[in-house]
Amino acid sequence: MNRFVAAAAISLIAATAVQAEVTEDMLANDQTMTHQVVTNGMGRHLQRYSPLDTLNKENVKNLVPAWAFSLGGEKQRGQETQPLVYDGIMYITGSYSRLYAIDVKTGKELWQYDARLPEGILPCCDVINRGAAIYGDKIIFGTLDARIVALNAKTGDVVWRDKIASYKAGYSYTAAPLIVNGLVVTGNSGGEFGIVGTVQARDVNTGDMVWERPVIEGHMGTLNGEESTMTGTLNATWPGDMWKTGGGATWLGGSYDARTDTLIFGAGNPAPWNSWLRDAGQKNDGSGDNLYAASRIGINPADGEIKWHFQTTPREGWDYDGVNEVVAYNDRDGNQRLATADRNGFFYVLDAADGGFVGATPFVKDISWAEGIDENGRPIFNEENRPGDPSKAADGKKGEVVFASPSFLGGKNWMPMAFSQKTGNFYVPSNEWGMDIWNEPVTYKKGAAYLGSGFTIKPNYEDHIGSLKAIDPDTLEVKWEAKNDAPLWSGVMTTGGGLVFYGTPEGEFIARDDETGEKLWSFQTGSGIVGQPITWEQDGEQYVSIISGWGGAVPLWGGEVAKKVNYLNQGGLLWTFRLPKQLAAAN
Repeated sequence: MNRFVAAAAISLIAATAVQAEVTEDMLANDQTMTHQVVTNGMGRHLQRYSPLDTLNKENVKNLVPAWAFSLGGEKQRGQETQPLVYDGIMYITGSYSRLYAIDVKTGKELWQYDARLPEGILPCCDVINRGAAIYGDKIIFGTLDARIVALNAKTGDVVWRDKIASYKAGYSYTAAPLIVNGLVVTGNSGGEFGIVGTVQARDVNTGDMVWERPVIEGHMGTLNGEESTMTGTLNATWPGDMWKTGGGATWLGGSYDARTDTLIFGAGNPAPWNSWLRDAGQKNDGSGDNLYAASRIGINPADGEIKWHFQTTPREGWDYDGVNEVVAYNDRDGNQRLATADRNGFFYVLDAADGGFVGATPFVKDISWAEGIDENGRPIFNEENRPGDPSKAADGKKGEVVFASPSFLGGKNWMPMAFSQKTGNFYVPSNEWGMDIWNEPVTYKKGAAYLGSGFTIKPNYEDHIGSLKAIDPDTLEVKWEAKNDAPLWSGVMTTGGGLVFYGTPEGEFIARDDETGEKLWSFQTGSGIVGQPITWEQDGEQYVSIISGWGGAVPLWGGEVAKKVNYLNQGGLLWTFRLPKQLAAAN
């Protein structure tokens, strides 16, 4: 071997070694690098679109199981993870803060990490986990006791761990972390316990905190271990000391818009739910808006400074929250846009540059709390549909009961929608339900529920609750709808082959035609699906994965709706499908 060939061989070996570690470039181009899935959302813009078209409308009927993987044990609660695939390994998280590494060709377990959770954790809505993040040689995920852990991606050994917040005060963590420019960015959970929502950024290699940004006005941010700037203006939209326990949990994590170099996080419900205690409902001049709860917030990833905010439900009094994912996309005219489908029942389009309001439309049918959205993006309230002030009640214990639609579980909850670059449409998993809701007196106590409300959820229609809707973001029209008896609680994925994948609580994994909504294929997984599908190519074939395992918020909080699905079995089974090469051309 001459020295030039030897040098080339050494360079190839070095390149292969470097390739074994996930880079910022790989994260940035995840959507187009179709042999891998290294980001939550199949791209940090959260479009959940794959350009792969080997699997298409004509041959999807030939999709067959390749292998299945059981999470095992007795810890079979809701399974909401999105798998990651890299370097021959699939990574999934499971209920009770577990993480698995699986041989992607065979389905054989390589290793498992099981967090040692303490007694007394306070998760709101089941003991779920929605996925991990991968960077360098590390796989990183959060745990129910509000910690973040970095593991060696090959061995599962702990590299570093850090505390996000105190679980004893009601904090927890369930979202997939977001990695941007060497920073691992996380939110927090616990909005029902009077916590304060924050976004934190750590050095991905060491776990050291770089910055922290609280999302409730009056709280001070930090940068490199020192105070930086206050969020908002103290008492501008919060009365007295209510801001100190103001909620706004950032529990779903965020997206990253590379076009504007902006992190976008949602802030959840203000605390308590009883809006009268937050001086809301008195006037509509902005003084009772309770910023930045129930908002989408644009953040500078370098220093944690807030660039802009858009509040979907000011003076929030129905637990409509505000964390639902914000998807970055270009409309058909090439305009840079953001879209979000809120729990309050409205689908919003924003300008990517500054979060400015572009348009909105209802995506569920019976919205009762607002008449519509005005030209500035602010809701036009139906004040008579705000739960009553208990202090005005004769006994001072229970305010007027109102029927509000959608229910507090939302027109759309956490389950991610998808955008298709092929059709230009969004595919939104939605639910048609309402609730009786009333307010009650409440005082803050550390680690105790801080609601000040009661509720009973009811279906709005006899023939369905769930509804997958195709929405044109340019015209704000619903193009088609596929109804489902039980609530939809799974993520959605679109592909270049013209397919829309999602799952149902009844256990069906379904592929539909992206233009017509026609069902083209389905597979019974054996338990309710509340997970998030992915697709990738391997050895010249296209693969699809989804986790099956019923749970999440619906059976815990669903009231009359929960009775419709109480027959469903829990589970924990990861299904992986493939389109065999010999069947790819078959019609």
